[in-house]
Amino acid sequence: MSVKPHGAVAMSALFHLLESRFAMRVLWALSDGHPQTFRLLQDSVGGATPNTLNTRLKELRAARLVEHGGDGYRLTALGHEFARRMHDWQPTAQRWHQQTQRANAARVNGTEPGANAVSTGPAA
Repeated sequence: MSVKPHGAVAMSALFHLLESRFAMRVLWALSDGHPQTFRLLQDSVGGATPNTLNTRLKELRAARLVEHGGDGYRLTALGHEFARRMHDWQPTAQRWHQQTQRANAARVNGTEPGANAVSTGPAA
């Protein structure tokens, strides 16, 4: 019988919520602190159908990460904490994206290390 590390249940629940389609995009879109109407939020997350966005908002509201006021949807205090953590990832995400783009360009151009290597047979 394996014992789960402390907090594994909480992390599992969080991952389940955040891996739902558009959940992280909603948090990211609201991370600037400005409330957004449903329509503006739909445009901000890009491509979410009204049904999907409505479902995600219900889940995020139930999780107490998003709330709705008279001026639109906004992050709760806990939602802002999550958004701050997401902003912490931004420099790493930028480096990853640049490295991936360079590697893809090198692959397409045939300049990837070893791409033009000619085999001369078994090494002696």
